[in-house]
Amino acid sequence: MDAVVTTGAETRTAQTVAGASGGHARRHDILPMPDLTFTPEVDAETRHLYERVAHIIPPVEWPFHAPYVAAINRLKKVRDAVILAHSYQTPEIYNCVADVVGDSLQLARLATKVPAKVIIQGGVHFMAETSKLLNPEKTVLIPDLKAGCSLASSITGADIRLLRQRYPGVPVVAYVNTSADVKAEVDICCTSSNAVHVVESLGVDRVIFVPDQYLAKYVASHTKVKIIAWHGACEVHERFTGEELRRYREADPSIRIIAHPECPPDVIAEADFTGSTAGMIDYAKAQRGGKVLLVTECSMADNVAATARDVEFVRPCNLCPHMKRITLPKILDSLLYMQHEVEIEPELAARARQSVERMINLKN
Repeated sequence: MDAVVTTGAETRTAQTVAGASGGHARRHDILPMPDLTFTPEVDAETRHLYERVAHIIPPVEWPFHAPYVAAINRLKKVRDAVILAHSYQTPEIYNCVADVVGDSLQLARLATKVPAKVIIQGGVHFMAETSKLLNPEKTVLIPDLKAGCSLASSITGADIRLLRQRYPGVPVVAYVNTSADVKAEVDICCTSSNAVHVVESLGVDRVIFVPDQYLAKYVASHTKVKIIAWHGACEVHERFTGEELRRYREADPSIRIIAHPECPPDVIAEADFTGSTAGMIDYAKAQRGGKVLLVTECSMADNVAATARDVEFVRPCNLCPHMKRITLPKILDSLLYMQHEVEIEPELAARARQSVERMINLKN
């Protein structure tokens, strides 16, 4: 049964998602700027890392990246820091300086298992907030405060309170791509991989699902629960069209099309497989010797290609402008100056953490 009711305003323009985390950073020692010259020593120090990305990053570009890579990897030890990199980060970040990689929730969960005191979030602001929620005792830094998200900025905690007034007694499920302000107001969070399971675990006949309208439609097509959807969307995934994918398939019928459920329904209808970021990666790697089109952010194909060299990737290439705000120079600045620290007001954090932990503790 595909029952979707859309409510809420049109997706607002992405903006800085500071929310309640724009507090005052603690004082930290500032480290001196390292020499960023591409020397033979830097070349030797980073050569094994370049081998991971040599088929993606041209040799002429590596001398610009290598000094930053070397400096960042040295400074991580000084600061007792780890770098979490989302799959949409550029190859030189994802493959050469990151300690933990994955989708947004994988990153936050895995961060709880590392002993480092400092987390550098290679991703957007809601991801840094989620890392802070699950690691309250650690210092969480985001290299650029303007690394927002069209989904996260499409809804606020006040919007959730209004939805509860309009639909009294109806539970609210929030995609993890939301701010701490929103997470504090909902009953439970979900990811794209467990959204159907989370919705059905509530044992009710209708659920409010925020903020992604396309993920909501995807969930509605896989459950009998009536979905009341917010009208948010990912500005990367909503730009793909079914017509575009049909043209790729007409050019090469052997191509395997892999889509994220944040895509519009006409895109999902053309896909051979639809799944979460982690699911897409696993499916792509299984297509040995084949040709794959990943319908998602462009850098993800580059990063999967680094470990699946027998798969040919076709890149329709929609870039996330917010993910691309995170760069090697900004990560270096984060380590040097301990900026920008993500802080969440304790009472808000406690409520937001509860909705995330309910999802994590949900039995399969």
